[in-house]
Amino acid sequence: MKVLVPVKRVLDYNLKVKVKGDQTGVDLSNLKMSMNPFCEIAVEEAVRLKEKGTVTEIVAVSIGPEQAQETIRTALAMGADRGILVKVDGDVEPLAVAKILKGIVEAESPQLVVLGKQAIDDDSNQTGQMLAALLGWPQGTFAYKLELGADKATVTREVDGGLQTVELQLPAIVTTDLRLNEPRYASLPNIMKAKKKPIDVKAASDYGVDTAPRLKVLKVTEPPKRQGGVKVKTVGELVEKLKNEAGVL
Repeated sequence: MKVLVPVKRVLDYNLKVKVKGDQTGVDLSNLKMSMNPFCEIAVEEAVRLKEKGTVTEIVAVSIGPEQAQETIRTALAMGADRGILVKVDGDVEPLAVAKILKGIVEAESPQLVVLGKQAIDDDSNQTGQMLAALLGWPQGTFAYKLELGADKATVTREVDGGLQTVELQLPAIVTTDLRLNEPRYASLPNIMKAKKKPIDVKAASDYGVDTAPRLKVLKVTEPPKRQGGVKVKTVGELVEKLKNEAGVL
C-alpha cells in the first residue's frame, strides 16, 4: 500500500510571531522554519504503519519555495521513502493546495492520503476536506486512532462530545489530530540517509493549477493584551463584578 503525506513548511512553533510594522503580514525574516506539527504527526503515523508491514511506500509532498526541500528531508529522515516538491513562491491557499494534491494523487495512485488537520500559520483546516471532495474519496478528519485493513480504514475521531469511530472504504483521506501519536526524532544515521533519497521537483503548472490568491489580506494585527485579574473576598463581590463589570450575568 502506498501512502501520500503532504507536509508544510511553517514558522517554528517555539518562536513568537511578530507582525510587520505596516500590518501587511507576519515577519518571517531570519527566523527558523520547520515542519508543521500536525504534519509531523501524519508522517509518524505513516511510518508506524510501514513498520507494521501494512504500508510499503511513503511519499512526502510539499508545496512551497525551494527551501521546502528541507521539510521534505525531515520527513525522509523520519522514514518516508521519497519526496515531491511542487515549487511555488508566495503563499498558496488551501483550494490551490488541494488541487495540486489531486493531480499528484492521480499521478501516484496512493491508497491513502494522511495529512495534518491544519497548519499552525493560517489555521485553515480546509485542505484535507477539499481534497476529499475533489477526489470523491471518503474522509476521516481529526483522527485520534487509525487502523488499516485490506480495503478499509477505521478512524476514531475527536469530536465535541467525545470520540466517534467511522469506517472508510479505501482509497481515503485521513487528517491527524494531536493525540494520534508522538512524532519521533530523526536519528543522525537516518538524517544522513535522507540526503540520498530522491526528491522530484515539479511546478504547479505541471498539474494545471493556478495558484494566484483568491483572498486579499487587508490587515494583520496582534491580539489585544490581556488585562490582569483581580481577587475578590466574597461570592457577592464576585457576582457583582461579573454582572456589572464583565457583563456576563
